[in-house]
Amino acid sequence: MAPDEQFNEEELEKNEKEDISDEEIEEELEEELDLEEERRKLQFQYRGYTLDELKKMNMDQFIQLLPARARRSLRRGLPPRQKKLLERLRRAYRAKKRGKDLITRTHIRDMIIFPEMVGLKIGVYNGKEFEIVDILPDMIGHYLGEFSLTRRRVQHGSPGIGATRSSKYVPLK
Repeated sequence: MAPDEQFNEEELEKNEKEDISDEEIEEELEEELDLEEERRKLQFQYRGYTLDELKKMNMDQFIQLLPARARRSLRRGLPPRQKKLLERLRRAYRAKKRGKDLITRTHIRDMIIFPEMVGLKIGVYNGKEFEIVDILPDMIGHYLGEFSLTRRRVQHGSPGIGATRSSKYVPLK
């Protein structure tokens, strides 16, 4: 064999190895793209917008994304008590950035959850006590009262001493 032929064979072998590596690289890129696509799908979105995009929107743009009932109440403007709560929540958000984790307690159950509230802890009154609610991105557009139930499930006990015959009946399971 001539030295040129030997060199050509070595080049062919290198090219084959490069082809394989190119294919492997393409497969890796496809896998990375698939992972990015899955992450994007798993990332929170509200009506097609990510949380960061929602936070950057002004109030009018965000209101357009809400359901009709919430849109109607927000178009009329926030009542003074909700404005006051929103200001307290903004203070709590600033404190959270500094490292303090404040819980804002409120009786205002009809407050709509905005994107700027995500990550805060709010104590919502349910008629007896304040239930602490961690605001998650999935809660955007809902009311605070939806996450602090006012009624508990009834758990009947056994009949008391002065119970009548009919009220003593306890079904067997």
